[in-house]
Amino acid sequence: MTGHGWGGMDYRGWKNHEEVRRRLDAWADPERFGVGRSRPLHRAALSGSPEVVAELARRVADVDAEEEGVTALWEALMSRRTENARALIAAGADPYRVGHGGWTVARLSLAGPDPDLVPLEAGRPGLTDAERAVADEGRRLTAALGDCCHDGLGLACVAGIDAGEAVRRLSATPVDPEFMAELTEDALSAHDLDEDMRIVGVTTVPGGCVVTQPWGYAPQQPVVMRLLSEGTLAYGLYANPKSGNQGCVFRDGVAEGGDLHPGGGPDPEDGPREVLFSYVHAYHAIAYCLAYAGLRPTDARSVLGPPDHWVRLPERDYWAQ
Repeated sequence: MTGHGWGGMDYRGWKNHEEVRRRLDAWADPERFGVGRSRPLHRAALSGSPEVVAELARRVADVDAEEEGVTALWEALMSRRTENARALIAAGADPYRVGHGGWTVARLSLAGPDPDLVPLEAGRPGLTDAERAVADEGRRLTAALGDCCHDGLGLACVAGIDAGEAVRRLSATPVDPEFMAELTEDALSAHDLDEDMRIVGVTTVPGGCVVTQPWGYAPQQPVVMRLLSEGTLAYGLYANPKSGNQGCVFRDGVAEGGDLHPGGGPDPEDGPREVLFSYVHAYHAIAYCLAYAGLRPTDARSVLGPPDHWVRLPERDYWAQ
């Protein structure tokens, strides 16, 4: 059978303890899944049940074996699968093994939703005051935003300027309120998409402002980001319904990072601050973008509307490099 005995297994299959045990008893390799160095225990840690995780952990030679530089326990922590993490620790996984950015699961978990995952051993360091502040603000911000449904949303989070200054920088003009009421009510079905792609909302929030477009990518176009970020920092997001969240960073009018994935996991080369930031805002792309720019909204209005101002951008090539 192909796939080392795991052929046809998708993410849902890792929740089926009976099926996984049947495969293991018959032919499946507990150490390999598919091609390359992919490991069944890592797949189960990400999307399986604690029972499947425990079953696989009993069958592998090393419960702390790595895939792409991380253990199954690290994957369970990053994916917020606390019960899977507990099962791995019970099976002997080492929560003090050093992962990305010099963090251990034991210490990093203190910044997440389950800070009691690993009771710290005597003499082991906890979070610093600065790290705890990042975690506390992340929890506050995600709670304030609530469950934002954001497919198709464009966003620019700009530090240090208010909505009025953003409108001035963009040379934007107000949009008739009656037109906007009609536009938002019928979800663009009767409107010119080329024309309406130049309409954005702008809202002042503590720490700066948010430029948003519920139906498109306009706020994070290169020219918009350059204008908004002059003398400051801006983080742009387009929640592409087809390919997922796409982020970019501009500082003082210059692109500093592109093809980013806000709300995703940390990269192997990330330092301690970046790993903490990614973990605290995991699966919360909008919170990640706002926090990166140092914005501190108290609710979701700057994202979901209504904004302080609806404005129209002037005609120009907003993709010019």
